[in-house]
Amino acid sequence: MWIAPEEVALKNALKLWVTDRSNEYFLLQHRRGHGDTGGKITGLLVGALDTVLDSNARVAPFRIVLHVPGSQVSWVIASGATIEEVQKHWKWLDQNLLPYMAVFENKEDAASFVQGKVKGLIAEEVLGGQAAREDDPARFREDLARFEQRFGLPQREKLVTHYSCCCWKGHVPRQGSLYLTTNHIAFYSFLLGKEVKLLVPWAEVMRLERVSVGLLTDVIRVHTRRKQRDFSMFLNVDEVMRVMCQLADIALRRLLDSGGLTLDQSLQDSTNITKRVLEEQALRQYVLSLFGLPRAERLQEVMSCSVWTPHARCHTPGTVYTTDGYLCFSSREEGHCTLIIPLTEILSIEKAESTSALPNPVIISVRCKRAFQLIELLHRDELVENVRHRLRDLHWKQNLIWGHEQRKKSTISSTPYYTFCYDTVQSDEEDSSAIISDKALRHTVHTDLVSTFHPSQSDAPNKTSNTEQVRERLWEEHFTEFGRGVHMFRTDKIRKLVALGIPESLRGELWLNFSDACSSLAAHPSYYADLLEKCRGESSIATEEIERDLHRSLPEHPAFQNETGISALRRVLTAYAFRNPAIGYCQSMNILASVLLLYAKEEEAFWLLVTVCERMLPDYFNRRVIGVCFTISLQPEHLSENRKKTADVSLSQQDLSELYDLFKVTLLNSLRLHLHSQISYL
Repeated sequence: MWIAPEEVALKNALKLWVTDRSNEYFLLQHRRGHGDTGGKITGLLVGALDTVLDSNARVAPFRIVLHVPGSQVSWVIASGATIEEVQKHWKWLDQNLLPYMAVFENKEDAASFVQGKVKGLIAEEVLGGQAAREDDPARFREDLARFEQRFGLPQREKLVTHYSCCCWKGHVPRQGSLYLTTNHIAFYSFLLGKEVKLLVPWAEVMRLERVSVGLLTDVIRVHTRRKQRDFSMFLNVDEVMRVMCQLADIALRRLLDSGGLTLDQSLQDSTNITKRVLEEQALRQYVLSLFGLPRAERLQEVMSCSVWTPHARCHTPGTVYTTDGYLCFSSREEGHCTLIIPLTEILSIEKAESTSALPNPVIISVRCKRAFQLIELLHRDELVENVRHRLRDLHWKQNLIWGHEQRKKSTISSTPYYTFCYDTVQSDEEDSSAIISDKALRHTVHTDLVSTFHPSQSDAPNKTSNTEQVRERLWEEHFTEFGRGVHMFRTDKIRKLVALGIPESLRGELWLNFSDACSSLAAHPSYYADLLEKCRGESSIATEEIERDLHRSLPEHPAFQNETGISALRRVLTAYAFRNPAIGYCQSMNILASVLLLYAKEEEAFWLLVTVCERMLPDYFNRRVIGVCFTISLQPEHLSENRKKTADVSLSQQDLSELYDLFKVTLLNSLRLHLHSQISYL
């Protein structure tokens, strides 16, 4: 391949290069140990040295040198992994450039002409090849040429990156290069005249893990169906492990092609997958997982900052993340303090006057007259302008959805709130209830079923009542200190309160806030009503399955011994089946929806069901039970301990699906009523 002209000294003491062909301006050379056929010890040592060297210091074994007669300076203009590749370039030079070199009176001008032509050829190759998307196109072109020559895979095989490492065969390490592509793990080594090639499809990889072998730590072990391979001596083992896990995950999703395992849009086309894209995708997945955001959210800005935390009476350092629909904050100590603000809740974002005590402050005002202060934002202007732009687009769309006759002149308040405290008035419910038309939802239940139907009390009603009162008091104290609503400060204290139990009177509200189903409800005010109108009178396999399971849903609770509860459950399940026909209806959805209906309004229960099935547990509620298979695979020790007690049984996917359905229904139906809600929020 053509390379950017690089100065070299032809006279070297080591005599590492041997000239095969030459003319007035060009030399074709090979490196000792690669083109020799005599098997001399010098050639073997040079070839071994090239393999042991780090990939960045390694050179191609064949090259073409531009040499000006009488000059002490020469330039390498082409290199290749095979003699055939450089001979093709030699032929092109001989036919297209050499005949025109005679017109130059000054030989240095001729050399400059050749260098400019080679740079033009490189630019054309980069624009039309995989290297155009890489951070270092020239270096990537060299690595790609070596990979293609060594493994001869189809052109559609996309090389993502490569690393210098050792592959262990028994107790013998072989130094070489590990190539990671969209479909394979490839390893190449050439040591003392012996060539080693390994090619493992991602589809055959069963497990990736980091282990310690003897004195070696940070060994990456690749398990396949037949054997295992150990790779070590990486410069950055964390990066290698992350990239390998990402590529294995992409291959798995393509193989399964499941609705719950759909690939991100940026990864749909394998030719777009680069190391930089994988790094961006890893950060995006981390943010979505950290804050529990919808999978469709795109990461926009990431900036270091500090947020004023009233409960701690100080500014807490951390990182602010913005997406299409959210502004989130996580403290430097992960899990210590997090904050999630949907853009639908933001009224304004303003820059305040910067002082030595409060550098680059930003005030974010939300509904209920609450405000958040961010300081130490390095790119404050960029953040404010981008969030304002998204707010304008969001508010414009909301005005269209909500049917306003005319758009307000400005939805951004010019006067920010500086009251950094929280009230406990839940006016959000008033705003959302005003949006929903009573006429649109005239056939639905507008209250939770527990408020209407009271199940029989336990044997110790006083003890239960006292426990509920204690829980309510603890949560009220927490709201006073940390705020109430979806944008409350979330700390370790919340986890402890949830572990103690959420009181019945607050379950619907907190489920909506913690799952962020309230944002989906606010963003689609008439969606549920429209969906019910569309599916009214429709019949399908899903509706037949729903009808069979309606009277099996918490049959001991009075709410589901009554047509009011049964009808609400039917509407929620049918609406979801029509919303997501790829899943439709799965066993145990009826149990989940019935528990949600006990503590949330009908429309809220629908959006909670959507959130659980599509965002929180997308791989469990489908017909391929991918999440179940993964969960079972996490228990190899348990299975191995009981292997002697059980027969070796091989289950098909259909058998596994039916077995899991039976397990879910049997388990949930055998539990007492109060344990259903305990499982739901834990």
